[in-house]
Amino acid sequence: MRQIGFFYLPLVCISMRVGTAPICIYGQAGCPSSSLADFFDRVIQQSSRMHGISSSLHSESEQNFLPRRNFIGKRKCHTYSIPTPDDKENAQRLGREQMIEVILRLLEAWSDPLSQFHLSMSPDQDQDFNQYGSNKALEISDMLHQLREGVTKMADKMKILGALGNSVTFLSPESFVPVSDFSFYKRGELNSVDHHNLLFCLNRDANKVKNYLRVLKCTTFPGTDC
Repeated sequence: MRQIGFFYLPLVCISMRVGTAPICIYGQAGCPSSSLADFFDRVIQQSSRMHGISSSLHSESEQNFLPRRNFIGKRKCHTYSIPTPDDKENAQRLGREQMIEVILRLLEAWSDPLSQFHLSMSPDQDQDFNQYGSNKALEISDMLHQLREGVTKMADKMKILGALGNSVTFLSPESFVPVSDFSFYKRGELNSVDHHNLLFCLNRDANKVKNYLRVLKCTTFPGTDC
């Protein structure tokens, strides 16, 4: 298994009371959660890169396969069953445990659809875009795996530092996206409109993950500029 070196950071003093109150101010001298702040910075950077690539791929798809007018606005992403905050204010109202759960569920939900997208890109049609799309899907899949592991490790640090309750269990079986919601992507016969819809949803969810991580950092470190 690939080593994810940039997520292995030293943990300094962890004498922290258990609870969910905001931990010490970001950047404060002697702050025992400085390594946690580094974790946040790295996963946010990774999520920003992933969103950038998904955005470019979606834009390229729009240039190659302009969607039909009567189809716009009728997209239904397979992650629709995951309750997600629709703005910053609502995101800030979520507890840290809930926010971590939402982020991990969104990340987990994209492993299979990205694989299906990669496998469905026929080299016989629009070779330039299909080769580009196939390569980018593999790149995003790799980043998705790294980001999911990074967020999980960050959550473990938060639990050690008392920023999350120790009773939190991430990604319990009932929290996954229902299998029925994957049926659209599992059928193995995706056309250009299917590709466009999938990339639209990927770009939307990648943007959500990036923004939710930023909000989570703000609620965890009250001294940050949010």
